[in-house]
Amino acid sequence: MAHKPTPTPAAKPRPRLHASRSSRRTVTRLASARYLLAAGQFRESLAIMPPPSVRSAVVAGLQAALAVLLALASTRLSPWPQLVGFAALGALAALFGRYVTLGLRRRIVLICGCLLTLGVLLPSLASLAGATPPMMIALLALLAGAASLAVSYWNLGGPGAVIFVFAIGAVMAPAESGQAVLLRTLAAGWGAVLAWLVCALTDRLRGGSAPAMAAVLRPSLAMQATAAGRITLGCAAAAFMAYAAGGNYPAWAAIGAAAVMQGGQLHITMNRALQRMAGTVLGACIVWAILIQHPSFWVMVAAIVMFQFITEVIIGFNYALGQITVTPMALLMTQLASPIIYTGMPVERVLDTIVGAALGIVFALVFSSLDDRRLLARRRRKFAAFR
Repeated sequence: MAHKPTPTPAAKPRPRLHASRSSRRTVTRLASARYLLAAGQFRESLAIMPPPSVRSAVVAGLQAALAVLLALASTRLSPWPQLVGFAALGALAALFGRYVTLGLRRRIVLICGCLLTLGVLLPSLASLAGATPPMMIALLALLAGAASLAVSYWNLGGPGAVIFVFAIGAVMAPAESGQAVLLRTLAAGWGAVLAWLVCALTDRLRGGSAPAMAAVLRPSLAMQATAAGRITLGCAAAAFMAYAAGGNYPAWAAIGAAAVMQGGQLHITMNRALQRMAGTVLGACIVWAILIQHPSFWVMVAAIVMFQFITEVIIGFNYALGQITVTPMALLMTQLASPIIYTGMPVERVLDTIVGAALGIVFALVFSSLDDRRLLARRRRKFAAFR
């Protein structure tokens, strides 16, 4: 009986090798850049999505606005009215933990209040010690990375490290004496205390339980440190570029880079960059219209409180919407913390934001992992399949 030869599968590897090479070509950094610049990515950045809980967003907006109002008003009426901006920075701790349980919220706001106070203290000490502007920028970048690591390690959530970078950048003006450093720090601590009290007393308005959130796998400490290092480099590059161009507020470029780079995935990073640029342009027009009126202190306070509330309500729907209102709030608060008569401030904010956001995208792409790029490629294929 003749023996039939057993079929061998040896002739089939070539198509798989070809597919593998094709697959590798779709996950290069150049291919990822093309995905991020595609029209579909721009359309995705315009999407309006409801936040996890509109009720929590409204209550959190009221809490943040009330904490900032109390900080500004109480400091203005104190013997140290020049410290109003620093107290408001500490009150920003109320922005954190809006979607967590009541007990965990108190812990998060406490930690954020301490970090914001520390963010006022360290740059003030450095300026008192005679740090030059380049040294202050380097410190800002290092503290931005440290803030990113702290947010990830303690799982502090949104709005993330960008708030701490904003607070650090707002106190870059030189401190004249040790007493000035102490008063700045105490004012920030006072604002943080008010934020904790406001949240503790009103948190039940959010409801008895937090909305269900998707489980997120916590990255390893090494991954957290890598992300923090990437943010440090991105913030340093953006701020030094703005400083070299003669900018008065190079910290804004660092803020733009930090805001973009804290996105967990490449498509989110790109969305944030596009949304931040568009929202900042519109917000800068609003604050320019306010500043040319030479508003009084209390008019600025009313505007800050109003913009703070609106921001927290709408930013969950689309990040660009939040930037339209957070930009005037941030610029007015910066003006209170470091009063400088500078009519070009809104324009510089726009330019620095564009520089920071663009560099943030570049750094996120350069330092992206293979898994990051594979995820982006899968998303693009999925969107293409539905068209």
